[in-house]
Amino acid sequence: MTQAAPPMTGRQIPDRLVSPAKRALRSWEALLLLVGVAIFVANSFASPYFLDPWNLSDASFNFTEKALIAFAMAMLIIAGEIDLSVASIIALASTVMGAAMVAGLPVPALVALGLLTGLACGAFNGLLVAGFGLPSIVVTIGTMSLFRGISYILLGDGAFTGYPEGLAWFGQGYVWWVFSFELVLFAVMAVVFGLLLHRTNFGRMVYAIGNNATAARFSGIRVDRVRFILFLLTGLTSGIAAVCLTSRLGSTRPSIATGWELEVVTMVVLGGVSILGGSGSIPGVVIAALVMGLVTFGLGLLNVPGIVMSIIIGALLIGVIALPRLWKMVRK
Repeated sequence: MTQAAPPMTGRQIPDRLVSPAKRALRSWEALLLLVGVAIFVANSFASPYFLDPWNLSDASFNFTEKALIAFAMAMLIIAGEIDLSVASIIALASTVMGAAMVAGLPVPALVALGLLTGLACGAFNGLLVAGFGLPSIVVTIGTMSLFRGISYILLGDGAFTGYPEGLAWFGQGYVWWVFSFELVLFAVMAVVFGLLLHRTNFGRMVYAIGNNATAARFSGIRVDRVRFILFLLTGLTSGIAAVCLTSRLGSTRPSIATGWELEVVTMVVLGGVSILGGSGSIPGVVIAALVMGLVTFGLGLLNVPGIVMSIIIGALLIGVIALPRLWKMVRK
């Protein structure tokens, strides 16, 4: 006796068969973009000065330097690692630039030394993590104190000032109309890191390592080499940020960029990068950088104290990390 066929029921369409447009609309990046638009509208009502093109251009200085580091940090976190020494790398690179300025070196040499210092710090972190197998969070907490401590030894309570005018263009100059050099650099780096992560074999290896480093190693991926390169990239972008920040401020103090590591990690996690590794995107980080820039600038226009902004950023980091878990608990 044959069994009757079960009644036809509506089938759920597999996610891979859903159109790319619908997937995009359901993504975290789309939600974040809506939040950014809402904040933009709120800021425009909160202050009559917000919509001025030059004010909007100045607002970009609130996030561009941090975002440069966030692009490399995103790839590092996707690979299952983290670098908490980025702000201290900025301090050390800026201190080296100041010492070179006092020695009479020209602007190109100052820029080169800033970048090389960032690379050297990234290589040191990479060697300890990829070469000796030490946990990245422990290593970079140590080097966070080490690099900034060296800056304090060299400078103490003093400061390097009197940088040449040629250096100021990197942090204060404009390429065209209201588009500053930093904003253009931010756009170029977003494209470069987007292509690197999403359109190259290296990017696919980063995702593979983040999802399962052991399986990636057995599949032929040179895991330690990829990790080392990622720390190099993080150090290099920190060096670039040091050049821009030193140029914009026109001075160097050992306390420069204090607390930036928190803001960079917040930017990355807010952009949808999993703190556990294995997932995330550069477009998400770009949108998160814009959102954080709008929030910071809007609060600044309302004369909100800096300590309150720090509280908001800390709460934002906790909320973004906790939100996916809370959502799963609610759905159960």
